[in-house]
Amino acid sequence: MNVSEKNSAVSAAVVMTGVDKSFGEADSRTHVLKKTDFEARLGELLMLVGPSGCGKTTLLSILAGTLETDDGSVHVLGHDLRAMKKSAITKFRASHIGFIFQQFNLIPTLSVAENVSVPLLIQGVSSGKAEAKAREILELVGIGEKARMRPGKLSGGQQQRVAIARALVHEPALLVCDEPTSALDSENGHIVMELLRQHARQSNRTVIVVTHDPRIYKFADRMAEMEDGRILRVLGSPAEIAAAHPGQP
Repeated sequence: MNVSEKNSAVSAAVVMTGVDKSFGEADSRTHVLKKTDFEARLGELLMLVGPSGCGKTTLLSILAGTLETDDGSVHVLGHDLRAMKKSAITKFRASHIGFIFQQFNLIPTLSVAENVSVPLLIQGVSSGKAEAKAREILELVGIGEKARMRPGKLSGGQQQRVAIARALVHEPALLVCDEPTSALDSENGHIVMELLRQHARQSNRTVIVVTHDPRIYKFADRMAEMEDGRILRVLGSPAEIAAAHPGQP
């Protein structure tokens, strides 16, 4: 390994090479990822964009260890996911990866603060410390006053911010976000993206955002454009992103 390859390996949070993924059987089989290569670096906010159905969510699920690949290699934070047992991946994911889902996936019987506390409780943090940290993060996303409420009493945008707080509360090394601003207005979307960018600015952390929202392109350090199961190109700087997508707010 030469010096440049070694430095690349050190700076890479996610490296996927030649990844294939299909769903279904025989004539109904759909090839979603096609020898896909993908890389995300430590200390960056990387956006993944492309038309619906191009494979973005499948790619996220594979790099997060919630979906197995048919072929190819998947290395995340120095771990070879294909070589790990499911139980080991589950523990690894709980400790090192945070998720922001489109569907929120909040637990309706728990309060907002209790929902946000869950990742810390899984790690063995005491309930008192976990809830105190949860309330701190809820203040950062602008809904600290909702801590005692149930998710069903909140608007869609407020539930989205709870989901974001839950993803941030255990300070994951890798944060995976599927349309994090889809339910937010421009002002609250800006607040959330600033939080995500601050998280990514730390040298040992990475944020990957799948989005169709051009309002937030300006927050990306790099952008991977995807189509038909492959990464078509990577825009390597904010200037390249702005040039490729002119007129975005």
